[in-house]
Amino acid sequence: MNRRQRKIKTDTVQPFLSIVIPAYNEERRLSGSLEKVLAFLQSRDYPAEVIVVDDGSTDNTVGLVEGFMTRYPFVSIIKNDHRGKGYAVRTGMLAAQGTYVLFSDADLATPIDEVDKLLAFLEDGYDIAIGSREGLGAQRINEPGYRHLMGRVFNLLVRLVAVGGFQDTQCGFKCFRHEVAQDLFQRVQLYGAEAGLAKGGMVTGFDVEVLFLALKRGYKVKEVPVQWYYVATTNVSPLLDSVRMFTDVLRVRLNYWRGKYN
Repeated sequence: MNRRQRKIKTDTVQPFLSIVIPAYNEERRLSGSLEKVLAFLQSRDYPAEVIVVDDGSTDNTVGLVEGFMTRYPFVSIIKNDHRGKGYAVRTGMLAAQGTYVLFSDADLATPIDEVDKLLAFLEDGYDIAIGSREGLGAQRINEPGYRHLMGRVFNLLVRLVAVGGFQDTQCGFKCFRHEVAQDLFQRVQLYGAEAGLAKGGMVTGFDVEVLFLALKRGYKVKEVPVQWYYVATTNVSPLLDSVRMFTDVLRVRLNYWRGKYN
């Protein structure tokens, strides 16, 4: 069956694409993002599902998503305690049923239609395709200079300590073959099954661990330049999050030395 023969998801049809969206206090902008995602999916003729993973929000994020669920049967929500984005993404990726599984930030800083670029490589034999804000063809729009500099410094650290070969490990737009997502997200350690409760917003290095595991397990990963828009957020603390991400990268290397990824 080719992609043009697939129909919009029903309860008896496996999704071609699952879209996982982690959300923590996203009441203000999640509605607009979901409208864009749903419009995109309705313009495609393959079955799909949308899974919002609520990370213990204290606003009306859950109620907002439940409103969409009454109109769109392929939208669902998973309600987590607040354990951070890494744990929320893991929850959604393991619950997803699609042949291909994308996780996307709730702000859609990378427009949802950029997934077509990633799917092309997955259908061509790659196991994972990751959006990249660097490289020929990538666009970073409205990003403050200091944020770009911080990102490049962090990427240098990642390449030196944990994962070489990628220009951007942190873009919140990554797509996996279903069985690959199941394998990797069951193995993560930093924000896995034993992740503790979090306080406030948490930007972490969970992406680095996933890519580290992917390479160690021999999966084919393609870095794909995408369009990306800077979106200001109150959930980010440049100093505290930078320290946490730096620590996460070191923990990945230490976990490897201790044999936790065997």
